[in-house]
Amino acid sequence: MKCPFCGSDDTQVKDSRPTEDSTAIRRRRSCSACGARFTTFERVQLRELTVLKAGGRREPLDRDKLARSMSIALRKRAVEPERIERAITGIVRRIESSGQTEVTSQQVGELVMDALSQLDQVAYIRYASVYRNFREASDFEDFVGGLNDSGEDFVE
Repeated sequence: MKCPFCGSDDTQVKDSRPTEDSTAIRRRRSCSACGARFTTFERVQLRELTVLKAGGRREPLDRDKLARSMSIALRKRAVEPERIERAITGIVRRIESSGQTEVTSQQVGELVMDALSQLDQVAYIRYASVYRNFREASDFEDFVGGLNDSGEDFVE
C-alpha cells in the first residue's frame, strides 16, 4: 500500500480488525519512510462491476462515488454514518447479486433513491431533484404529491 503522505511503497500493517458490520477489514498502517499513520479498508469484491453511463461511456462502479452522492443529499441531516455505510453496502450487494457485470447509471440511481427513501425523506427528495432534473417548484410539488398519493411511508 502506497503512503498517502509521501508516496512510499514501504508501509506496514500495525493493526487489523473487522468493521462493526463485518463487511470490511480496517487496517492501521505506518509508513517506514515518513512515519505517518493512516487507515485503509479492505472489502470483498465478488466481481468487477461496470456502470454504463447515459452517453455510452463505461466506468467501474465506484463505492466512494456512491458515498459522495449520498452524503451530498444527506448533508446536515441527522443520519448515523453506520446507517449510510450499510445502505451503500446494500446497494453494492444488490448489484453484485443481480448476476450482471454491467449496470446502467439509471439502475444505480434508482437503487440510491430507494436506499435514501429508507434513510431520510428530505435527502430522498434532494437526490430526486437532481437525479430527475427538477427545473421549477412545480416539479417538487408533483414529486412530493406523487409520494403522498402512492402512500409511501418514510422512516424518520
